[in-house]
Parts: sequence; structure tokens; C-alpha cells
Amino acid sequence: MSGLRFVDVCAGAGGLALGLEQAGFEPVLLLDKKPVACETLGMNRPHWKILQLDLLDFVPDEHPHTYDVDLLSAGLPRVKSSATAARAETDEEEQLLKAAVLLAHSIQPRALIIENVPGLVDASAFESLRGFVREELEHLGYGLRWFVLNAADFGVPQDRKQGLLVALKGRYFDRFRPPVPTVKDPVSVGSALRHSMVARGWTGADAWADGASSVAPTLVGGSDNRGGADLGPTGTKAAWARMRVNGGALADEVPGPEDDNSQGLIKLTDAQAALLQGFPAEWRFAGRKTARYRQIGHASPPQVGKALGLAVAEALRG
Repeated sequence: MSGLRFVDVCAGAGGLALGLEQAGFEPVLLLDKKPVACETLGMNRPHWKILQLDLLDFVPDEHPHTYDVDLLSAGLPRVKSSATAARAETDEEEQLLKAAVLLAHSIQPRALIIENVPGLVDASAFESLRGFVREELEHLGYGLRWFVLNAADFGVPQDRKQGLLVALKGRYFDRFRPPVPTVKDPVSVGSALRHSMVARGWTGADAWADGASSVAPTLVGGSDNRGGADLGPTGTKAAWARMRVNGGALADEVPGPEDDNSQGLIKLTDAQAALLQGFPAEWRFAGRKTARYRQIGHASPPQVGKALGLAVAEALRG
């Protein structure tokens, strides 16, 4: 089992796929229904096979190269509890999660990674959904492990908790261990963005970076159907304000000399948001500013994907 192959569905901007690539996996297919996400993937990895299609419409028989891969990965749209959202708002997310699980029947991967909200791991509101997942995958001979990871423990300058399901075929399952933190001290916002903040000659960059000494709150991509680009809800904006960041909007460029005397809040760019999500500086995003930011906010941090990939690879290779 020299080269490990994977299929990634709901691939988005490629955060999870990039991390898996860094862990030694090679994608045979990446699938997403959004044209802008597929454009982002193609800009950064033109050699990847990318399919623009809704997961609910995907027919594996038409793509036989996806059969018998080592890993099926899915960074799915966040499921919502019926207690906090209208029924119509929960249906699509649940359908996509079930479709990803049912896809295991067809392509028979040796391992499966599903990333979603932390509550999916143990919240009572999702017990029936976990029951569906458990029944389908155990029927196919998989062992299941549910757990929560915080991206900050893997060098991402953000407090971002992710609910994970890792399932492996029985012969591999006992060898799997969830990833352990890779950093002792979290990376602060100031440390992550100091270099970019001085790019246009802002003399206040070092003082700002010294003050932005904690990790970022969770970046929220928001809905595709409404609103512009901002860094999150009211409570999140307050946390940003304590770091002298305006969480209500994004800037087109980083501060410059004209901001030297400013003691107010500054705005981050979408490129800086990508750094806070753990993307390398060279990773590009297609679309206009709001579309770019939404891709970033919805993405899975690559460092977490790499840690998961290494843990799965170790179990598969023994």
C-alpha cells in the first residue's frame, strides 16, 4: 500500500484535501457543486480531477476510478439541530451527511472521515443521525470513532472545534488513534499576521501584533443566500474588538502609512482570514471578496486534515 488514494466530497476550497495531500494521500476525485469552489481547486491544483456536481446527484458507477479507494473524506455543510433551525433548514445538511455515508456502500473505502459540528459527536439532538451512521457503517464492517479536535492544537491561530467521525474497516480499526496536538503553545493572531500587516508600511503593525496575543475566534463563512463578508456573530465581533479588529467587514488591503496615527479598529483582508484558517499564503481563492471569504470561513483547516490523514495512514499501513 505505497500510495494512498482518496475521494473528497463537498471539497469546498480544498482545506481538507490539501491537508490529506500533505499527509501523503493522492486524490482521485474532488467533488463540489459550487462553480467558484471548483475554480479555486483548479487554480491551485490543476492536475487534480475535479467534478462540479451536487453530492446528491453523484453516481459512482459513472466514475469507476473512485472504487476501492483508501479513504473517503467529507467536510460537509454544518448540520443544524431542529431545536435551533426550521425543519427546511436542516434537511439539506442531513441529506448530504447521509449521502456521504451511503457512498461507502458503493466505493468501499478502507477508511472514512466526516467533519462537521462538535455537537454531532455527542449532542442528544443528533442521536438519531448518529444512529443512522452507526447502523449503515457497522453493517459494512466498519468500526467507528467519534471525537472533537480544536484546530488551535494543531498550529492554526483560531479557536475552531470540529466534530469528527473516523471509520475504518474492521482489520484496521484497532490500530487507529485520534491525532494528538502538534503544538504546545497556540499560535496567536498577531504572530500569524504580523508579516502581512507590515506589507504596506504600517508603522503600528508591531504594536498591534503584540496586542493581538490570543487565537482568533471561530471564523464563520455565513450563508450563501444573504449578507456580506464579516467575521461572525455579535459575541465574536466583541472578541475581535479586544484585538483591535473590526469584525463587521473585510478590507480590500492591509493598513498602510495613512493608518499610522489610528488607534481604532482595523479590518482584516480575506487573504489574512485565509492565514487564520491555516491556508498557506500561496493558496488562491476564486470569486469576489465575499465569495472568497465564504470559501475560507467554510473550509476545514489544512493542518487538521494533515493530522487526520497521518493518523489514518498509520492505521492503514500498520
